[in-house]
Amino acid sequence: MMNDKKMLISTMLIVLLTVTNAYAERIKDITTLAGVRDNPLIGYGLVVGLDGTGDKTTQAPFTAQSFKSMLNKLGVAIPEGSNFQLKNVAAVTIHGNLPAFAKPGQKIDITVASIANSKSLRGGSLLMAPLKGVDGNIYAIAQGELVVGGFGTEGRDGSKVTINIPSSGRIPNGAIVERAVSNAFTSSDHLIFNLNRADFTTARRIAENINEMLGPDIARAMDASSVRVTAPMDMDQRVSYMSLLENITVNPGEAPARVVINSRTGTIVVGKHVTVAASAVTHGSLTVTVTESNEVSQPNAFGEGQTVVVPETEEVTVTQENNKMFELRGSTTLDEIVRAVNEVGAAPGDLMAILEALKQAGALEADLIVI
Repeated sequence: MMNDKKMLISTMLIVLLTVTNAYAERIKDITTLAGVRDNPLIGYGLVVGLDGTGDKTTQAPFTAQSFKSMLNKLGVAIPEGSNFQLKNVAAVTIHGNLPAFAKPGQKIDITVASIANSKSLRGGSLLMAPLKGVDGNIYAIAQGELVVGGFGTEGRDGSKVTINIPSSGRIPNGAIVERAVSNAFTSSDHLIFNLNRADFTTARRIAENINEMLGPDIARAMDASSVRVTAPMDMDQRVSYMSLLENITVNPGEAPARVVINSRTGTIVVGKHVTVAASAVTHGSLTVTVTESNEVSQPNAFGEGQTVVVPETEEVTVTQENNKMFELRGSTTLDEIVRAVNEVGAAPGDLMAILEALKQAGALEADLIVI
């Protein structure tokens, strides 16, 4: 009997732990490590090999200038005053992100987009172009064959068909990293986790869970969005330490009560903790209908007037809906709010007006956000 009781208690503990962690999130999913981030890169280059869909150099002279400069660097002398009509060359911008910890020799994906009047980059090849960071230093070199998802064609009569966007494309692994970027992960005696959504409760729980596992005073919540954790300086130990930290589970604090209204689409999202103080609401609409017709005014045969069309109002009616007043009891839950609105049959536009009026009256216990 005693063994059965112990087994039952163990089973209950397992179930309780499972239920407790059902809504837990890993630290790696709700935070980012300070100083460890992507770095945007940008560059300028030429795409060649296009099938007559390149830039019109008379309207985009910088394409011809870039082409001449490239040929000069390759040892090709260009006579002064030469004009190029390059139908298979396009000037493009190149951009991509340099991941954290990327090392020289690794490859990254890049996006190429036309900046002049090229109709399509399909079939083009990007010539070697440097990619620079915000500090002006070169961090990668881009080159390769474009993958363009768009397609376009046109007839001689001006008709055309375009699918997606043919003036931009991507080059998977199209840039080789030439320089690494240092970050705080390797140079500081501590780690700082920044919450994706600032919340005092979540920050406190992260610090408590880390201290519970690793010891007191290891982690400290700095504010609602940052938690500071002491870390070893040895890199091998630090990587293992980080692997342990990012897999610790935390129950995030619940979001504040909010009502979000999208005025363009009529979408309304009501949060879980939204409540309404005791209030009575009625909402009706006034409709004015004006019916008009056109009458022809014809002068007599010997008159010098002209025949004109004269609008004439036939009927003006005013209709007002007699909507009943409905009551919202104090501390109304989300289910009760939805039920009351459904019973009244309010449209999204009417519900927006009701919620805004409740907020102005001080009855809506939530932040009203209009986007």
